[in-house]
Amino acid sequence: MKKKRSFFGSIFTILILLALVGCIVFFGMKILESTVLKPQSEPAETHPSRTITRNGVDYYPRQDITVIMVLGIDQEGPIESSNYYRNSGHADSVMLLIFDQSNEECKVLYLDRDTMLDMTKLGVKGEYAGTTYGQLALAYTYGKGLEDSAENVKSTLMNFLHGLHVDYYIAMNMDAIPILNDAVGGVTVHVTDDFSQVDPSITMGELKLTGDQVIDYVRTRKNVGDQKNVTRMERQKDYVDGFLDALYTKEHEDLDFLSNLYEDISPYIVTDCSLNALTGILDRYLDYHLVGAVSVEGESYVVDGHYEFHADEEKLDELIVELFYAPINP
Repeated sequence: MKKKRSFFGSIFTILILLALVGCIVFFGMKILESTVLKPQSEPAETHPSRTITRNGVDYYPRQDITVIMVLGIDQEGPIESSNYYRNSGHADSVMLLIFDQSNEECKVLYLDRDTMLDMTKLGVKGEYAGTTYGQLALAYTYGKGLEDSAENVKSTLMNFLHGLHVDYYIAMNMDAIPILNDAVGGVTVHVTDDFSQVDPSITMGELKLTGDQVIDYVRTRKNVGDQKNVTRMERQKDYVDGFLDALYTKEHEDLDFLSNLYEDISPYIVTDCSLNALTGILDRYLDYHLVGAVSVEGESYVVDGHYEFHADEEKLDELIVELFYAPINP
């Protein structure tokens, strides 16, 4: 039987695995200047402020939730500026952490990186240059690969989710994952896809991932199984669960573990969370429970050699209402 984990263990893993390293602030460590970019800005104009009606019921935007966007960037090495209005990074993993203050719980919304939508284009000086239609992952390519790129994904996602307000974002390059993986002594997963063409050492069945195996497991989809991103997302969820178990053990063995780990991965992170914001997040949400993960329903297929995910608009609307709205007279 698995040990019962506190929400801190769960949320730290999801955030640090794909970017919210701020949780470590709770342990009193110093946040490096390069990762403390700015305090929270005023809510965007797209923040929904009016009621909506569905099936005769009026709903209003929930004011008791905090939404954090977490990005895993498909790019090697530390996060650095491209010094240009475009960069080579893709947002391969996109999720929203939804902290529900009324029920003291957190839900995770996974977004398929192949989701087709309208996104903002940036010009040579970083200015608005119209919109284009493409995969969600490509929204990160506009900008220098720092906060401007993360902001572009944020605004794209807010528009896709009918004006939802995102409070914070955190992005992390995927090269940090092997560091995290090996720091906890490797992560045990249940391999159900054939990786023989990618990495023969990743064999079917239960396997403890070490080194670069983890990159192939959570990142690769070409020549693996049905090659769909939906399947890769399932592997990522499997990996997160295994990482939780390993982290739970490690953090109880070594009180300095998290602080030391942050020193190793800080060059791979960009965020708009200030030190005060991060501390406030920890103070408020430390005891919350992780209640599950959901994703947008739709269809995935190949178009001109590229995968596209098209959201079911009706199901998407229902999910948005469920997660981000509350009935006026329940």
